Amino acid sequence: MREALLVLQDGTIFEGEAAGYWDEDPVVATGEVVFNTTLTGYQEVLTDPSYAGQIIAFTYPHIGNYGITGRDSESARTFCRGLIVRDLAPRPSSWRSERTIHEFLLEQRLPALTGIDTRRLTRHIRDAGSMPAAFGPVSGPGALGETALKEAAGSEPGTEGRDLVSEVTTAQPYTVGDGARRIVAYDFGIKRTILRHLGTLGAVEVVPAATPADEVLARRPDGVFLSNGPGDPAAVGYAVEQVGQLLGRVPVFGICLGHQLMATALGGRTFKLPFGHHGGNHPVRRISTGAVEITSQNHNYALVDGSLADAEVTHVNLNDGVIEGVSRRDLRAFSVQYHPEAGPGPHDASYLFSEFERIMGA
Repeated sequence: MREALLVLQDGTIFEGEAAGYWDEDPVVATGEVVFNTTLTGYQEVLTDPSYAGQIIAFTYPHIGNYGITGRDSESARTFCRGLIVRDLAPRPSSWRSERTIHEFLLEQRLPALTGIDTRRLTRHIRDAGSMPAAFGPVSGPGALGETALKEAAGSEPGTEGRDLVSEVTTAQPYTVGDGARRIVAYDFGIKRTILRHLGTLGAVEVVPAATPADEVLARRPDGVFLSNGPGDPAAVGYAVEQVGQLLGRVPVFGICLGHQLMATALGGRTFKLPFGHHGGNHPVRRISTGAVEITSQNHNYALVDGSLADAEVTHVNLNDGVIEGVSRRDLRAFSVQYHPEAGPGPHDASYLFSEFERIMGA
């Protein structure tokens, strides 16, 4: 292992060891550092396109202990900028494992840091907020200096105001699933697990993020799905415009970024959370029943409370009061901030796909 440093934009330094993929002449790895509190599902997290532009730090100390399995990937490749862990397991123990996480990181050309005090890093981000950072090896061939890392961290723009959706969306439409219903899914960074759920409802045509509303309506869909995705919803104005033209003309269901874009099209505003919601254990109250759902979440932005005068708030985060769901029954449109397709243990929120099926048949 080679000595390495993580340097945050505020100048805080963490010592560790370089792991994963590095060129013989390493370049600085940069991005916005966020922490994820999930205990399992590291492969799904690493392959989630919603992490574009970000460096993922896992709070759970042992990552890689059950290996990598192709079926668990949420996309064809990783879009995150890097991985930070306390301990990267050298040998997996699972009958499903097809390769080690080290082999996966090399295959994906993804740099990593291990040996980091992730508890200290997490506490710092909770106090100071998520922020840009840089990391790289400081010993061995092509070693980077602390000064170079500080300069790189200082110049990294982070995610605010950036259109990261254009980096992850599909270039061409494609179809998954079958059935009598026709669903058009906007790909803002869609996960394969979402497509598996939607595919049980009908034939799903996935379209690029900038597809005009008229082209979507020309397909005569029974419903339109707005997917998850990375970055600042305020930077994806072209998508908000198209969503606004669809509302009231076809049933609409949005998840995560799709929720934010639908709410913005309805007149709402979004803001950046101090350190976001990234994990598989967030309690959300369903207002209509009072039931509490344990949810998987991955977002840095949220809807401003009170900014949607005509929409019903359907779900609320019990940790910090963030709006987790909205609905416009008159428009046959609803959305949630969390991920009902995920299974962080329970499957408390999977009923939302049935709700989408119901309004498509209304």
